[in-house]
Amino acid sequence: MALADILTDHPVKATFDLAELTQACRACLACAVACTALSDSDPSRNASNLSECIRLCIDCAEVCDATATVLSRPSPRSSPWEKLVLACMAICVECARECSTHEHVCCAECAEACRSCEQALAHLLAFAQK
Repeated sequence: MALADILTDHPVKATFDLAELTQACRACLACAVACTALSDSDPSRNASNLSECIRLCIDCAEVCDATATVLSRPSPRSSPWEKLVLACMAICVECARECSTHEHVCCAECAEACRSCEQALAHLLAFAQK
């Protein structure tokens, strides 16, 4: 059963656009994976200027993973839910900015995953505020 099917079957779904919710969950998970892979590959580059990138990627991966977990339980939205989404968006922006300062392919891919996640969450939040 796919994530969209699970969310569609959820009894409390009137407060969310299911397509937006599914996309946001997937974007968070993809970002968490990209950030985790980057944080694992950067130490092998033996570059001292990557320490901030590694730290941000680890933090971003954990926040994105937590956000995807919370979003997969589409109960009625609330202030803590919105604050988590906003925090995830903020760390994605910060992580993308840092990753964009490096020339490695993994950094470019991670920055793109962060930007995609931030955009998906912005779409979800815009719909949730209507």
